[in-house]
Amino acid sequence: MATFKFVIGNKGKTYQIEKSQEECRFLIGKEIGFRFAGDAIGLPGYELEVTGGTDRDGFPMRKDLPGTGRKRLLIDRKSGFHERKRVKKKMKKIRGLRIRKTFRGNTISADIVQINCKVVREGEKPLEELVGKKQEEAKE
Repeated sequence: MATFKFVIGNKGKTYQIEKSQEECRFLIGKEIGFRFAGDAIGLPGYELEVTGGTDRDGFPMRKDLPGTGRKRLLIDRKSGFHERKRVKKKMKKIRGLRIRKTFRGNTISADIVQINCKVVREGEKPLEELVGKKQEEAKE
């Protein structure tokens, strides 16, 4: 059976937990922004919120795209694409440039492999103690 990799962000640090899909079956069908108790994944007293994820082929989930399927969207500067293109071996900024990229819908399905979460409410024990060690520190 496949597994979910939970990447949990808390105060600039991220932690990773792997759980089987059987243990986390309650998440299938839920959307980005769903809050759940951390007891379900082994974090007693914590409350987590789903902020995104990635499917098995590496396509990211997008909050404003409904459903579970993939969709190719034409994105521009407003939605996270930086208007740069290689011209004569140099990267140049081209105003108004748009690009078509593939995204996954905002609903968790069995094809999702990684689920990104953030801590909404902390428990009594610190995450470092429950998970083991921190994965990395976010650069600010």
